[in-house]
Amino acid sequence: MKPPSGKLVENFDATDRFSRTVAVEPANACEASRQALLSQGYVVATVQPTEMRGRKNFQMPSGHHVEMEIRVVCTEAARADAEHRAVVFVSAVQEHYELKKSSNSASVGVGALGSLSLPFSTGTDSMVKVASETVTAPRFYDRFFEILDRYLDSPSKLPSDQAGSDLKDFSEF
Repeated sequence: MKPPSGKLVENFDATDRFSRTVAVEPANACEASRQALLSQGYVVATVQPTEMRGRKNFQMPSGHHVEMEIRVVCTEAARADAEHRAVVFVSAVQEHYELKKSSNSASVGVGALGSLSLPFSTGTDSMVKVASETVTAPRFYDRFFEILDRYLDSPSKLPSDQAGSDLKDFSEF
């Protein structure tokens, strides 16, 4: 939601879009998350027993470049029972880059003649970050948790399994 000032405002709501409760210990939930990310081509780094980050690069036909980083944190469930022992929190950030050209011109100073400008220029290309945003599409996270379920002994309950769920399809880019 954008207020009149144009600044984004965080709206907390009661959905569990970014988390699921699972029936394994936190370290096992994170290991299953690591395997789920690896199965989708993510480079997994910053691996700790209950936290990790995975990164994947996408090159668009227009030359636009996108990097997706997914962070997973696994904690003990606040109200652990026989079935639910860990909560898996996940969030993804997309960073968008575009190729920008920059040029440098040069002039040469000659002692007795003064300054002499030459039509000499060099150009360099570099990737410049043009946007960074947290992925908020519920279906993106549902798909992550569906893959996570493959690596867990017992599946977690997804919000899209609930009656009356009207989640829209998520187009990755």
